[in-house]
Amino acid sequence: MMAILAMALLLLAWQGYLTRPTLLQQIRRNGELVVVTRVSPTTYYEAKSGPTGLEYDLTKLFADQLGVKLRVVVAPNIGDLFEALATGRADIAAAGLTVTAERKRRFRFSKPYMTVKEQLIYRSDHARPKDVDSLSNGSIEVLADSAQDNLLRRLKKTYPRLHWQRTTKRSGEDLLYRVWNREIDYTVADSDEMALDQSFYPELKVAFNLSGPENLAWALPRTGDNSLLRAVNGFFDRIEANGTLKRLKEKYYGHIKDFDYVGTKVFLRDVTQKLPKYRKYFVGAAKATGLDWRLLAAMSYQESHWDPKAVSPTGVRGLMMLTQDTAHHLGVDNRLNPEQSITGGAEYFKHVRQRIPDAIKEPIRTWLALAAYNIGYGHLEDARILTKKRGGNPDTWSDVKKNLPLLSQRHWYRQTAHGYARGWEPVRYVENIRSYYNLLKRITEPNMMQPPPSQAASGAPKAAPHDGGVNISTEAQSAF
Repeated sequence: MMAILAMALLLLAWQGYLTRPTLLQQIRRNGELVVVTRVSPTTYYEAKSGPTGLEYDLTKLFADQLGVKLRVVVAPNIGDLFEALATGRADIAAAGLTVTAERKRRFRFSKPYMTVKEQLIYRSDHARPKDVDSLSNGSIEVLADSAQDNLLRRLKKTYPRLHWQRTTKRSGEDLLYRVWNREIDYTVADSDEMALDQSFYPELKVAFNLSGPENLAWALPRTGDNSLLRAVNGFFDRIEANGTLKRLKEKYYGHIKDFDYVGTKVFLRDVTQKLPKYRKYFVGAAKATGLDWRLLAAMSYQESHWDPKAVSPTGVRGLMMLTQDTAHHLGVDNRLNPEQSITGGAEYFKHVRQRIPDAIKEPIRTWLALAAYNIGYGHLEDARILTKKRGGNPDTWSDVKKNLPLLSQRHWYRQTAHGYARGWEPVRYVENIRSYYNLLKRITEPNMMQPPPSQAASGAPKAAPHDGGVNISTEAQSAF
């Protein structure tokens, strides 16, 4: 009897083992995917419109695919982020994480979705360092336990005089600000974060690359259960194949072009000296049309640099550079009147935006509408038709903007309904407005890079106040 009982217990235990739910099954049963991340412009942050960022969009799509809710946990530093993953307080770490040999010993990584380079950052009025040896006389600060920290440790084996400070109290953007504010001489940053933040800190420069291309991927606990990892890799395969990953990258990085130092400095000056005079008109027009006043202001800056008396060689005039026909149609009797120009331009843009097919969602809908506002709706449709003919997706800005310049080439514009157009102009027009719009959002929402208190990692120490958002163009912010 004892032997039979023992065998029965062993059988029950074995059956329990066989039926133990996988990680993926547990997530589906719980109805929740827990993702630990960090606050940065390249990963996750809270805007007025709600949570946003490339990592947020990706993890939200993955949670939707699994049929579960997404719960975001914000870690104050890289060490706490990995601790949350290692102790089971998060299912996935999605935070712009570089895949390194050190990290692979502790965690498993998904297929990469992006590559970056590690760059040495300095301020332009500081002597540009020529190589790693020349850094020994300057102060360097990086995030503790970051890929940059690990890189410097490896370099120290070759350059023993190299030394740096490690911090757990700041973010990557804080360190860029500290270099810009002359508090430290150098930092090391991912190329994608530097590309986004250079517009906010125009004096920052890249001295040289400290690494070649490195992969970014999601980190998962190192266990013998491959179910979640397989699901994540399948997810990345699908969104790469159907173009979703490409569209998301375009959403966050598509407006980045060769950095214009002088243009950025002039814009920040004009935000302080010119924009306050007209803000009330932009706000009023936005309320009347349901648009974002900062988008209207960005459009106006691209059109006229906020000069109410601006006149182009083709005869368009005013803050929104309206044509005489458009102004007449909108009931604008004085294009040089700031309020009339802004109100008329907002109404016209609203009308153009309403013509964009409903199936096209934001923000692509707005980028296409901006192109139509600049070049005309007919020419935009011509470019979308050419995009489809050439195997692209006419409902994406990333594909349409590649085909718009073809409208100036005889071979292509002869195939269109509306003929020749200076198709490169709307591309530059839209990307410039996106840059100005992002700057205005950061200036008018100085706390957007602060993690919501409810999303702080459980048990993690409170991070020091985030300097980046508060200190971006302080003088400009004071104007509001």
